This record gives sequence, structure tokens and C-alpha cells, in this order.
Amino acid sequence: MASQHDNAAGIRRRERKILLTGLLFTGPWIIGFLIFQLYPILASFYYSMTEYNLFSPPKWVGLDNYKALFRDEKFYLSLYNTLYITVFGVVPHLAYALLMALLLNAKVKGQSIYRTIYFLPTLVPAVAGSLLWMWLLNSQYGLVNMLLEYVGIVGPNWLVDPDWTKPSIVLMGFWGTGTVTVMYLAALQEVPKMYYEAAEIDGASKWRQFWSITLPAISPMTLFQLIMMLIASFQYFTEGMVFAEASQSTGGPENSLLFYSIYLYQQAFSFLNMGYASAMAWILFVVVMLCALVIFKTSARWVYYGGEK
Repeated sequence: MASQHDNAAGIRRRERKILLTGLLFTGPWIIGFLIFQLYPILASFYYSMTEYNLFSPPKWVGLDNYKALFRDEKFYLSLYNTLYITVFGVVPHLAYALLMALLLNAKVKGQSIYRTIYFLPTLVPAVAGSLLWMWLLNSQYGLVNMLLEYVGIVGPNWLVDPDWTKPSIVLMGFWGTGTVTVMYLAALQEVPKMYYEAAEIDGASKWRQFWSITLPAISPMTLFQLIMMLIASFQYFTEGMVFAEASQSTGGPENSLLFYSIYLYQQAFSFLNMGYASAMAWILFVVVMLCALVIFKTSARWVYYGGEK
């Protein structure tokens, strides 16, 4: 009995030692998470229930900030502008990235050079890239309108006309799909070659191989990229701020570039309405979470994981 008791005590000591060792290595991350992530999240929820301007103590107002949000016309406008980028930007950019990945996956001479050239724009900082596109889209001397004029089309005033400011942002987005393309490229290279060989023996066309083999095989990557691009589209900020400078206003012509994150930034740091901005942040969290849940719930219909029957 004594030896069994000693063995049990020894096992407990070893388990305690393993636990302490694990905490020693994970402790810095846990502390950082509690201080820099969990605390700000909880604090923002509290501030969303208060009237707070950084210079005076928070004053509890309950749900007043949320009620004010739903009476704020600019709130709906900023949400519309953001949803525009989400609807007309995410899926086209995703499709374009897949197309480029298919082209870059082709076995051609100089393949690595083409891949490098295509990925380079992704390394350009967002501000620098936005300034470059402001020059390209300039209505008087921009390269885009010059090319349109060459084929007999009168180019729009991309940066000033409120009907064209958001399409210009969407157009610029194609330039920055390098990271998505590289990840698609990696997914394409993981598709077993034997599937294509069997399909060719059965006489399947390239188009049928793409729909029946390639798309299902890379569907998990498509789901991942769809979620990540959805989140990024709801946080659109830098490009909108830079483009709005062309009209010398924060929200662009007629607030056509007043994206949700920009309006949140205005409320927090221009007007010091920290409580209102915190409420906006939580509304954004709920909207993104609901969109992500819908995508996850419907993904079972079109996402295929290897090994499924």
C-alpha cells in the first residue's frame, strides 16, 4: 500500500511539474492576452454603455449609445458603403485571385519570375499603394483614363464623382490580391495528380476537371479566404482615408467613402465620443459574426474535406 501511495504521489509531482513548466512558457502570452486583448474587449463593452470623452469619468447611460446609433443617418450610410465593398469586392477579388493562381500554376518557362512579379505589389504599404492609384485614376492625366480614351471610352472622374469613388476602391483591390493568390497556388499544388490522370482517361475536358476536381479540392481554402476577406472588408480604412484626401474631406465626395471603420475613427478620435465609438465597434462585431456564421452554416453544401464520403 505504501508503494502505491508513493507512486501516486510521484505521478502527481510529475504532473504538477509539467503544468508549471507549461505555465512558465505560456505565461507571457497569457499575460499579454489578458492585458492587451481581453481587457480592452471587456472595457470597450463597458464604455459602450457610457458617455466618455477621455477627459472626464465615464457616465453610465445604458443603451442610449445603441439607440442613438439606429437614429444616426451616417451610421447607415457608413454601413452601406462598407457593404458595397464587401458585396462587390470580396467575391470578384477571390475569383480573380483563383484565376491568377491557375495561370501561375501552369508549367511555363520563367514561372518563378512571373510569381515574384505578381506578388510584389502586396509588399507595397497601403498608403503608398493608394497614392499610386490616385495618380493612375486621375481624371486628367491618369493612366487608366488614358487607356480608356485610347479605345474610345470617356473615362469617369474616379476620385471626385461620388458614383465612381467606391468602384475605384474595388478596382484598386484587384492589385492587392497577391497573398490570396499565393495561398490558392499552394492549395492547387496539393491536389493529387492522380485525380486529373483518371479524369483524362475517362475523357473529361479541362473545364469538367476544374469544376469536378479543382474547385472541390481547394474549397477549404476558398472558405478560409472568404471569411478572412469578409472580415477585412468590414475593416476597410486606409485606402478610403487616402482617397478621400482628393476631395479634401474625411468621407470623400458626399460621404461616398465614409466606411464604417472611418466613421468609428471619427467618433473616437475626432469627436472624442468614446462610448459611441465603442458601441459602433460592438455592432460591427455582431454584424461580422452573423455573416461568418451564415457562411459557415452554408459551407457544408460546397466545402469538401479530404476523407469525407
